[in-house]
Amino acid sequence: MNKNDKQQIVDELHTAWSESNAGVVAHYRGLTVPEMSDLRRRLRDAGVSLQVVKNTLARRAADGTDFKAAEVLFTGPVAIAYGTEPVGMAKAVTEFAKTHKAFEVKGGMLDGKLIDVDGITALATLPSREVLLAKMLGSMQSPVSGFVRTLAEVPASFVRTLAAIRDQKEAA
Repeated sequence: MNKNDKQQIVDELHTAWSESNAGVVAHYRGLTVPEMSDLRRRLRDAGVSLQVVKNTLARRAADGTDFKAAEVLFTGPVAIAYGTEPVGMAKAVTEFAKTHKAFEVKGGMLDGKLIDVDGITALATLPSREVLLAKMLGSMQSPVSGFVRTLAEVPASFVRTLAAIRDQKEAA
């Protein structure tokens, strides 16, 4: 690989990592090509990219990005997943690591801060963005709908009271 090819890889990674807010660094030694393809497919389905790159190139690409925080993890043969969907990424990586012992998650980066394996596991247990938005909307809607029911109950109660009085007068 010549110097121009290396610089092109660094530039492409720098650009991609500048747009990403989350990343996971893992050791992949011992995985077969079909297993790596399966991992790439799972990550692609989650909207995440995976790059296997030399550590020196990864360090150069990380300069000036949030991935600078994860630079200490760039040792040995690493695969770096990156994207803007941290929960989906963490779920895909964690599920893959459970079934493939050769794939070892080392840590990651979230919004410019280094996170450990436990942090990635915690991210993987979170509900998806859509579920969280639905829960938030439901909790925002709950007080409003309760207030509307309360307002509607006042005239309904008044009508029921009038009907009871009418029934009493008819019975007498």
